[in-house]
Amino acid sequence: MWWIYALLSALFASLTAIFAKVGIKGVDSDLATAIRTVIILIMAWLIVFFKGSFQSFTSLTKYNIIFICLSGIATGLSWIFYFKALQLGKVSQVAPVDKLSVALTIILSVVILKEVLTLKVAIGAVLIIAGTILLIL
Repeated sequence: MWWIYALLSALFASLTAIFAKVGIKGVDSDLATAIRTVIILIMAWLIVFFKGSFQSFTSLTKYNIIFICLSGIATGLSWIFYFKALQLGKVSQVAPVDKLSVALTIILSVVILKEVLTLKVAIGAVLIIAGTILLIL
């Protein structure tokens, strides 16, 4: 079931790039990111309230909150740089380079989370890195 959500995530990430490129023409990329963030904030809280997930807010530990906040900071920085890159470059180049995050995540999952690196995953990461270098050059 996880792969269905991952495919939907990829689809919407793809649409994000296309819609953003059209929407940021003549707009400061930081302003565009701020507007986008407000929309996401509203959507996320609506989902939390409609699902009734707000009740579990009190079960969050200090550890949970710290790492969720760090993730939010990383996301915000990613979006700021992504929108700036989209403003300056072609979507067909920016979006695939942004997906280098997949290979970086694989590396970091091994180093930080001590996940096991299989040969298949290692080859996939190397191919992503090679493809990204090809796109940049």
